[in-house]
Amino acid sequence: MSELSVAVVGAGIGGLTTALALARQGHAITLIERRTGFSEVGAGLQLSPNASRILIDLGLGAALRRAATEPARVVVRSIRSGRQIGQVALGPFMRSRFGAPYWVIHRADLQTILLDAVRSTPTIRLLIGRKVEEVHDGPFTASVTMTTQGGARETLSVDAVIGADGVWSKVRAALGETASPAFRGYVAWRATLDRSAAPAPLAGDETGLWLGPRGHVVHYPVASGRLVNVVAIERAPEPVEGWAAPGDGSELQSHYASAAPALQKLLAQPSQWLRWSLFDLPATTLVKGRIALLGDAAHPVLPFLAQGAALAIEDAATLALLMTDAGRIPQAFATYAEKRLDRVRKVQGEARQNGRVYHMGGLMAFGRNQVMRHLGPEGMTERYSWLYDFRPTA
Repeated sequence: MSELSVAVVGAGIGGLTTALALARQGHAITLIERRTGFSEVGAGLQLSPNASRILIDLGLGAALRRAATEPARVVVRSIRSGRQIGQVALGPFMRSRFGAPYWVIHRADLQTILLDAVRSTPTIRLLIGRKVEEVHDGPFTASVTMTTQGGARETLSVDAVIGADGVWSKVRAALGETASPAFRGYVAWRATLDRSAAPAPLAGDETGLWLGPRGHVVHYPVASGRLVNVVAIERAPEPVEGWAAPGDGSELQSHYASAAPALQKLLAQPSQWLRWSLFDLPATTLVKGRIALLGDAAHPVLPFLAQGAALAIEDAATLALLMTDAGRIPQAFATYAEKRLDRVRKVQGEARQNGRVYHMGGLMAFGRNQVMRHLGPEGMTERYSWLYDFRPTA
């Protein structure tokens, strides 16, 4: 294996993991981030075994165990009645079945763990406050042109460029992709609250999933169990302005006014909400020559399967195994696309389908509930064995 020079654009979860995984393989990484700070607000994420085992293999297990929580189960309830519909086995069952934990964690905690690891790795150079203007592919090298906040312009020539710059990726255009992510008719309200403020039935070490025809709600403990992360989904005809916008909690409470009392009480607790519009973009082109995309830059996915971060982590690990020689980067990237496309398309499709299933009403909801009860907790988990059993290979 020869040392490669690689530019990674975007220092979110996917970009940080990619930089770390490539550096572990002995490559020299320049990690480029437009922001000048790394604060993350009001968002948790789920690290299923397909992602957690990769992060553990990168040496982050001890830090993650301190920051994450490991719910024993998902309890599925009806929004209106509060009655339990079914369960999904997590905790010990996940560990024994897939050999890795199913963790939930505050996004800021995961980002801090990854960022600390990146900053302590001498072969990673982190450039913040840099806006990528152009990305070009060449026969022997690729280039990234960026500007500083002061307007200074710099062009970097490298063996490969990896775009991990999110849903509205600048690097995606360098692949000739002209389609824009599409708004899918949902807005997510996100908040955290102190665990002691959550209603007692909803403050345990489990994930709650509430289903109804007008939306659904997910909550789980984060920040070593000190906080509860809450995500409430509502159907919406138009996206919110900008990337995220503050939300008036009274509007959300009005939307869920007919919900079970415990859920109403939970939604009344947060003092601050942020709203995100939900977009996806069917995965088509992941690579071109010496340029590759990963995570939301490559395949934005709806959050209804909790796999956005996990897919980015999978992408990072797969790329790190394939990138071994400067002369064979185009072939390695072509193999990466071949390995990833069918899987990410399947995840995107399953996430869209979950959006429909979660919001069923009437007889269809009755049938859904019967299926969940028939499968039981472990059967519900086994439905996604193809997802959780993933291991990156070259």
